[in-house]
Amino acid sequence: IGQSVGYGVVVGVGFFFAGVMLILTYLQSRYTDMSPGSSEEFTSASRNVKPGLVCCGIVSAWTWSATLLQSSTAAYTFGISGPWWYGVGGTIQLAIFGMVAAKVKMNANGAHTFLEIVQVRFGTGPHLLFTFYGFLCNLVVCGSLLLGGSATVTALTGMNTDAACMLLPIGIAVYVLVGGLRATFICDWSHTVILFVIIYIELGEPFSGTSQETEGVSGLYDLLQAAAVTTPVEGNQNGSYLTMKSNQGLVFGAATIISGFAGIFCDQGYWQRAIASHPTSTTKAYMLGGLSWFAVPFAFASCLGLAARGLIDNPKFPTYPSPLSASQTSAGLAAPAAAAVLMGKGGAVSVLLVVFMAVTSAASAELIGIDSIANDPFSSIYRTYFRPNAKGPEIVKVSHYFICFWAVWMGAWAVILNKVGVDLGWLFYVQGVVLSPAVIPVALTVSWSKLTKPAVILGPILGAILGMAAWMIGCWKILGWLPVHALNSYVDSPSLTGSINITNLANPYSAVCSGLTGLLFSGIITVGMSLCKPANYDFKGTRAIINLDGTDTSNSDDEKTEEGEVSAIDVVNREIIVLVDGNVVDISVLKEGFKRAAWYSLALTLIVTIVVPLPMFFSHYVYSKPFYAFWVSVSIIWVLLSGIFSVLLPVWESRQEMFDIIVGVNKSLCRSKGTIVRA
Repeated sequence: IGQSVGYGVVVGVGFFFAGVMLILTYLQSRYTDMSPGSSEEFTSASRNVKPGLVCCGIVSAWTWSATLLQSSTAAYTFGISGPWWYGVGGTIQLAIFGMVAAKVKMNANGAHTFLEIVQVRFGTGPHLLFTFYGFLCNLVVCGSLLLGGSATVTALTGMNTDAACMLLPIGIAVYVLVGGLRATFICDWSHTVILFVIIYIELGEPFSGTSQETEGVSGLYDLLQAAAVTTPVEGNQNGSYLTMKSNQGLVFGAATIISGFAGIFCDQGYWQRAIASHPTSTTKAYMLGGLSWFAVPFAFASCLGLAARGLIDNPKFPTYPSPLSASQTSAGLAAPAAAAVLMGKGGAVSVLLVVFMAVTSAASAELIGIDSIANDPFSSIYRTYFRPNAKGPEIVKVSHYFICFWAVWMGAWAVILNKVGVDLGWLFYVQGVVLSPAVIPVALTVSWSKLTKPAVILGPILGAILGMAAWMIGCWKILGWLPVHALNSYVDSPSLTGSINITNLANPYSAVCSGLTGLLFSGIITVGMSLCKPANYDFKGTRAIINLDGTDTSNSDDEKTEEGEVSAIDVVNREIIVLVDGNVVDISVLKEGFKRAAWYSLALTLIVTIVVPLPMFFSHYVYSKPFYAFWVSVSIIWVLLSGIFSVLLPVWESRQEMFDIIVGVNKSLCRSKGTIVRA
């Protein structure tokens, strides 16, 4: 569709949204009591974000380019099981993280980052270790976002890949720089609106009976049945794309679940949303966020990913008469190919826009998250190791510098990865490999009183060593044992299987070997060492972290308050209340929230990982045409409800604030007119 369109979207649309966010941030700071000049507001949105907007932020931050592109690749490669397992691989982690978020509110409501909790509880050594994991996670996620986005832009417009990598973060940095965390929430909402509108449009095309290419749900079913004859899927029942009995899909699901745990628990962006939410609605926000997000990859990939497979023999298919190559598939180009066939240039532009929205909204969360790690007012690298006496205004200033630096580094990092042959698919699988050893230790830091300092250090380190060993063995031995036809989906040269190289390191089989080893053994070592000589931590230290702008009161023991107010001493010693904008919240309420999150996460995990998929897997059921139509209907209804929760609920919850801003703007305009008339 032309390079000019690519540059127009990346640069023009990016700066347009940046301008809109700047205006909204100005209106917010002028007509409300929330100012991004405050470090507390800049880094944690004053901890009063409502559940609808947090839900929207979770959906937006977790909707990476991989969410749209890699899920479609899975549908294109394995069939209908791919979108389901991708959704499972991101939803159950959000549900379980809701339990961790409840514990954050109970045991460290004043914290700004998960690293601050680590530092207060365990000191410098663990703080540096998890700082490393925080930066590593950000590098992996940023690389995934920009490589996936730039590959799509290049494929659809011909724009230079390196230029796309460098330009994508610039517009994002502008509004993050000015508005801080709350600006990313507002941006998340605007991007999510466009995301859902485009998904609804794209769902209507292949499933509509008026579509000339698919002839509706029935016609797409017939195309997929024909594809199973010409290009059967190894390990699927009858080679069909319309079955949950998919061996490769099951392995993909395991890899996705491990990658999802690593991507959420090690990412400051998700901790930041837990910190920014109101204590009484944190678990509700994560419940809604997990259910709403599931529908995005499930519906999008069930539509475009399966359509790409069914339309391979269509003369309009970009690689006709050949299917996509393994490298094109790994780059995530199945969805753009299907959209180009179904809707022509309009389809290409819609995919370009939706991927751009996914990249920018998720990247904004990563920018503000990594800035908090580096420059958080209380436990940052800057304040802890360089300027211990730095206060709020200085911290915000340094944050601005760091955001500018990291935006440029993000682009440069993506260019480096692209030059060495790393793509979206590679990073997607390797994410679980390199980050999984930190998942269980960091979750236990805020939730388990018996956790010890030696355990929290040695668990991730030994887990990482064992995981790396399993990674190499997986490449060397397991891939060498597998039949060549089982690997055709992953490599262009099956003769290279059984050797350790860049391609094989990101194979799902070797990735699962490493990720599962690192995750389980780090957890076993951490828990086992702690039980041998358990601690008895009462969380008084983490509860004493108070959210006061520019003042560290974590060691204060003599605060005085006016009658009726709550002091830090109350929070620490009485252990029945939490300081929230001067209001009191009974900890029993938060404990009930934790119990709800525990039951919810257990029920959701059982339903989406066992109750729904496994009976169909073990029964070897191949979808009939009526059941396929029902499956499509479920995906459409689910994504419609997700749009309501993510788009309309935040508007309803914020109606009073929007009314106040409108009234304030109207009064300002009236005063301006009166001044002009008098003049």
